[in-house]
Amino acid sequence: MKSVTAAIIIKDNKILLTQRSETSSVPYKWEFPGGKIEPGEAPEECLKRELFEELSIHTSIGDFFTKTIYDYTFGKIELLFYYVTILSGEIQLNVHMDYRWVAASELLDYDLAPADIEAARMLQAVLTV
Repeated sequence: MKSVTAAIIIKDNKILLTQRSETSSVPYKWEFPGGKIEPGEAPEECLKRELFEELSIHTSIGDFFTKTIYDYTFGKIELLFYYVTILSGEIQLNVHMDYRWVAASELLDYDLAPADIEAARMLQAVLTV
C-alpha cells in the first residue's frame, strides 16, 4: 500500500481543490492537493515538498485531520490529510489542470477522486453549520 498526503488549505472560509490532469492516474478528478511519500520521508515533509513542486507555494503543515484507505485498480493507497497554511507564493498549476476555492457545503458537488470523498464528507460535517 502506498502512503500519500493531502492538504486541507482553508482561505476566506473556502477550501482549495485541484483538478488532476488528463494523464494522471485518476484523470480530471478533483482532489485535495498532495502526493506520494518518498522512502524515509515524514508525511509532513512530503506534503510541504509536493505543494511546492505542484503549486509553487511555501506552506506550514498543521494538525493531522484524518486518514482514508482506497483500493484503486492500480493499487491501494493510504491518504493522510493535514491542515495546511500557505506562507508565501502564488498558486501556479505545474501539474494540475485547474484549481478552485470551494465552500465546504459545495465539496461533494465536484467530481472528487474516490479516496478524497470520505474526507470531504468529514470536512463538511466539521465546517458546515
